[in-house]
Amino acid sequence: MNQFLQALATQRWDDHRYYHHSRINQSLHFISALSFIAAYGLLFVDPAMAALLAWGVSMTTRQAGHFFFEPKGYDHVNQATHEHKEEIKVGYNLRRKVVLMALWVALPVVLWLSPSVGGLIAPATDFRGWLHDLGIAWLALGVAGLLFRTVHLFVLADVQTGLVWATKIITDPFHDAMLYWRAPLALMRGELIDPRRDSHRH
Repeated sequence: MNQFLQALATQRWDDHRYYHHSRINQSLHFISALSFIAAYGLLFVDPAMAALLAWGVSMTTRQAGHFFFEPKGYDHVNQATHEHKEEIKVGYNLRRKVVLMALWVALPVVLWLSPSVGGLIAPATDFRGWLHDLGIAWLALGVAGLLFRTVHLFVLADVQTGLVWATKIITDPFHDAMLYWRAPLALMRGELIDPRRDSHRH
C-alpha cells in the first residue's frame, strides 16, 4: 500500500510540475474540480445529467486550460521540452486528448442524425430524451476512456502503473480543488505563471 501511495504521489507531482504552470490553467482546473465533484454527487441521482455536467463544464474548462493557456515552450524549471513531456506523459497527452475530444464532439452529431444509433437504442422522441441519451453516451465514453488507458498502461508499463493512474484520475477533482483554490486570487493579482510550483512537492 505504501508503494502504491508513493507512486500516486509521484504521478500527481509530475502532472502538477509539468502541466500546470499557468495560473489561468490552474483556475480552470479549480472550476473543473468543483463541477466534477458536483457531477460525482449527481451520478447517484441522475447519471445522464452528471455526464452532461462533467463533459459540458468540467472537461471543457479542464482541457481548455491545457490546450490554450499552458506554456508549450521549453520548460526551464524542469529542464524539459514540451515534446519530451508529451512523450513521457502517463495519461492522455495532447494528441490522445484530441482523439478523445473528437469522439466527444462526434457523439451528439451521431445521436442527432440517428437517434436510435442504427437500432441499438430506443430513439428519443423529444429534445429532453435526446439530451438524456447524449448524457448516457458521454458517460459511456468517459468510462471507456478511463478503462482503455488503464489497460493500455497495464501493457505498456505494469498493472500498478495503470491502477495508480486510474486512481489519480478519479480522485483528481478533490486533489485539484485543494491544490488550486488560490489560483483565481493569484490571477486577479495579475500573476499569469505560478512562481512557487516547487512548494507543492511531496
